[in-house]
Amino acid sequence: MSKKLIVTSLTLFALMLASTIVCYGFTLLTKEKALKEAFWSGAQIESETVELTGETLENIKKRLGGSLVYEQTGSESAKVKEKHTVEFNFGLKDGKKRGVAIIDTEPGKWGPVEFITTMDVKGTVKSVKVMSYQEQRGRPIARSSFLNQYRGKSSSSLMTVGKDIVGVSGATISSRAATFAVKKAIVIYEEVYLKK
Repeated sequence: MSKKLIVTSLTLFALMLASTIVCYGFTLLTKEKALKEAFWSGAQIESETVELTGETLENIKKRLGGSLVYEQTGSESAKVKEKHTVEFNFGLKDGKKRGVAIIDTEPGKWGPVEFITTMDVKGTVKSVKVMSYQEQRGRPIARSSFLNQYRGKSSSSLMTVGKDIVGVSGATISSRAATFAVKKAIVIYEEVYLKK
């Protein structure tokens, strides 16, 4: 076999290999659609942006292990920056708050993953959905079979992958990022609204 043919074959192989690890971004839900699905039909949605500061911020970080962003070696943590503002989206019925949804972005293995966590006014999870992601093997975290595990979870729940949360095989970082996003939504809501 000639050197030129070997080089060409190796180049083609390298290109094929590279194309299999290309990561594509997927948007599953826009913010508008995610909020519409988070609450009951006809719910009025009222949004409130809160700046996390002082003791509230310190308490939140402490409860989350020191950071507002899921950090793990091998994840795309550097692409997601800590935000000290949070938008609470309340579902209102007859003028009263009946639920809250928080949209959050956490680093997955291949890139940012955007989640929406919906809770009742006591801070118990009603639903979790993936709005967008840039994953390869982590795609199954967007499936309801994975996300339904968070239903009924609250701050008294363990919420640990490998214990009360069954992770996605081959997508441990993405599974842990999802768990962190849910835990973070609960903690922030409790610290801002339930401890007043």
